[in-house]
Amino acid sequence: MENLLQQISNYGFPMVISIYLLVRIESKLEGLSNSIIQLAKVIEGLKEVRANG
Repeated sequence: MENLLQQISNYGFPMVISIYLLVRIESKLEGLSNSIIQLAKVIEGLKEVRANG
């Protein structure tokens, strides 16, 4: 029983912190991905304007 509690304390805390950070970072990564997609569209638009101009 003592070994089980020690294993939980050794691995449980890092697992909880990792899950918390992954959940928080997920929304930021989604926003960053959307920004990159928008930037690519703007760059393509500028290329078209230069090609036609």
